[in-house]
Amino acid sequence: MSAIKLTLELASLTTILLLLIGTPIAWWLARTRSPFKGLIGAVVALPLVLPPTVLGFYMLVVMGPQGPIGYLTQMLGIGILPFTFPGLLVASVIYTMPFVVQPVQNAFEAMGERPVEAAATLRAGPWDTFFSVILPLAKPGFLTAAVLGFAHTVGEFGIVLMIGGNIPDKTRVVSVQIYDHVEAMEYTQAHWLSGGMVFFAFLVLFALYTFNNSAKGRGR
Repeated sequence: MSAIKLTLELASLTTILLLLIGTPIAWWLARTRSPFKGLIGAVVALPLVLPPTVLGFYMLVVMGPQGPIGYLTQMLGIGILPFTFPGLLVASVIYTMPFVVQPVQNAFEAMGERPVEAAATLRAGPWDTFFSVILPLAKPGFLTAAVLGFAHTVGEFGIVLMIGGNIPDKTRVVSVQIYDHVEAMEYTQAHWLSGGMVFFAFLVLFALYTFNNSAKGRGR
């Protein structure tokens, strides 16, 4: 049960942090004409194509005792992040970033300029425009981002093993627990956890497609 609790805690925190961090990034990518847009977009999307072990290895290096982030965290008295839950959280945020940023960016781009221009003509402030106009119009994109971010974090394995290791009650999540059961030839326990993951993934995608189809139907 501790692996399931830890997985849910990690996925929830990762999703919340990514919605906070990813929204301004998605907004900038959707509206900017900067020559750096391609570069930033490629950096955000990099985890989509990189093997998790490659990303995990370089994160292990930069967060380790000799890495720049590791040096900084030691200077601040935090210690080093690898093989701790905060380190696992940082790795999950980076690895899951494109699954949250891209749906929100697509929602902002689909909205166009007209709602923002209309709000400006009514003298609405930036925050009022965002919460009263932009957020409601982009709601399906945010929902898709939250669902994909949560589900993707739950299914992580490679980067979780590289950064978090396999420490019971601290960094051992469900995907690593399944690996442990298979390695120990405990196939019954592995079946229970794997079956739960399959059911969870199906439920998430079913809910997402149902909501999106319903939203499209209302928009016609």
